[in-house]
Amino acid sequence: MSVPRKPVPRKPVPPRPASIGARLPTLRGRLLMLRFLSGWRRRLVAAAAGAFAGLAMPPLGLWPALAVSFPILVLLIDGCRGPLRTRLAAAAGAGWWFGFGYFLATLWWIGAAFLVEADVFGWLLPVAVLIMPAGLALFTALGAALARLLWSRGAARLFAFAFAFTLCEWLRGHVLTGFPWNTFGYAFSEQILLMQGAAVVGVYGLTFLALLLLSTPVLLLAPGRMGPAAVLAAALVLAASALWGHLRLAATPIKTRPGVALRVMQPNLAQDKKFAYGRRRDILDGYLALSARPSAIYPRGLADVSVLVWPESAFPFIYEREPWAAEAIAAALPANVTLVTGAVRYDSPPKGQVSPFFNSVRVIDANGQVLQNTDKVHLVPFGEYLPFQATLEALGLEQLTRVRGGFSSGAVLTPLRIPGLPPAAPLVCYEIIFPGKVIPDGPRPAFLLNLTNDAWFGTTPGPYQHFAQARIRAVEEGLPLVRAANSGISAIIDPLGRIVAYSPLGEESLVDGPLPLSLETVPIAGRYAGFILTALLVLALALSRIPICGCSTRGS
Repeated sequence: MSVPRKPVPRKPVPPRPASIGARLPTLRGRLLMLRFLSGWRRRLVAAAAGAFAGLAMPPLGLWPALAVSFPILVLLIDGCRGPLRTRLAAAAGAGWWFGFGYFLATLWWIGAAFLVEADVFGWLLPVAVLIMPAGLALFTALGAALARLLWSRGAARLFAFAFAFTLCEWLRGHVLTGFPWNTFGYAFSEQILLMQGAAVVGVYGLTFLALLLLSTPVLLLAPGRMGPAAVLAAALVLAASALWGHLRLAATPIKTRPGVALRVMQPNLAQDKKFAYGRRRDILDGYLALSARPSAIYPRGLADVSVLVWPESAFPFIYEREPWAAEAIAAALPANVTLVTGAVRYDSPPKGQVSPFFNSVRVIDANGQVLQNTDKVHLVPFGEYLPFQATLEALGLEQLTRVRGGFSSGAVLTPLRIPGLPPAAPLVCYEIIFPGKVIPDGPRPAFLLNLTNDAWFGTTPGPYQHFAQARIRAVEEGLPLVRAANSGISAIIDPLGRIVAYSPLGEESLVDGPLPLSLETVPIAGRYAGFILTALLVLALALSRIPICGCSTRGS
């Protein structure tokens, strides 16, 4: 009689890992579930997506980050359901948290200015770092609500998305004096090939294209072939833009104006020392000694230079009240050199203003005599003046410059005339960040002159972002740029945004080189930026109401 054998237990065979193709439905499902988030999870995802979008801004310039952040924002807007009022409120909430994350990640460095005199302004640091992003996020909230109002099914909703957010970015650059810092189009400012698009559509046109093209990955979550086709089309548009930029750069060599030898002095003077009146003689002596140094380009120092440029607010004193300063400059400058410098000017205030102080650009000849002044028109709120100045000063508040009564502004941009040079467009500090507002009335200037003091912000991302925006202005207007910054970044840039000479941030140095010629033909954006932006928005508005099959979304 045989004894039955006990079955030998077998070791369980681990399941084979699912292929990428098998995992895609799960990944797609999880991403689509973002539409149904609520409460703190929804707010956290929106803020995180906005912060991730900040990677696209200088100094990193990782513009593909927007191809992740924008689709997430689209999904969050998709998930706004219910009555109209409920949908708009939910969209505005998602837009606000996205904007708060974005502006907090890209503007935190503003807090550094409050540490220059920490005993006076340090308590305002957390307020400034949080309040400014919160206020600017109101524009992204408005953009999301407007987009949801225009929302439709399928790919057409991306046109509503691009229309609404571009319009609100434009509003951000104009409402309450405007602050168009880090508009989404600046994501392309670190790429010289893609930057050339600013000559055709301007930075707001680049913003529209960034919103439209880089939101297309969300269509990959819909069934059918529409998603891959849309993403491929977006990639082809970007590739064509880069190719056009390459051809434009190759066809436009750098040409320079004969007989002009520029020297830009970057003293890298710490902000807490820059305005020390007790050190005024040492500061001016240091400027003059640095300016006179020989270099590889100018081996004889100032003897080889025709125009010397110093940064914004170079003097910790009023020039006319210190006659020794004119004597020192006259003793140091050769007869062939003209000095262009930023300096505070004291004069009778214009009608309607009370302060006798002006943030000015001054042209000084080799005898120390002032030949011309132009005053800053677009002052920085809370930096150079306080809204409701008298009332807030009575409460004990001060602007960062601590000038009693604040600064008065110039009436209009005025061309700067420097001996031996054609007229320049003088732009003090952040005046250069305003698209379409950098050219004075009258004959077209030959170059942009930007004097700034970014030492307020140390070696944070702020100076890099400021420099990138100044570069885009050169491309939009087809004009070269001469930029003098106290701590950097100082540079000479040609009208296509190419850097001719450059000094990095945080170094005491000189930028020597020729003055590039402007383009013979004004770029399209320099003449028709407003018309082009309007045409893009009208087209997007029309297309946003056209249902495009194959990419439907629930809750539209």
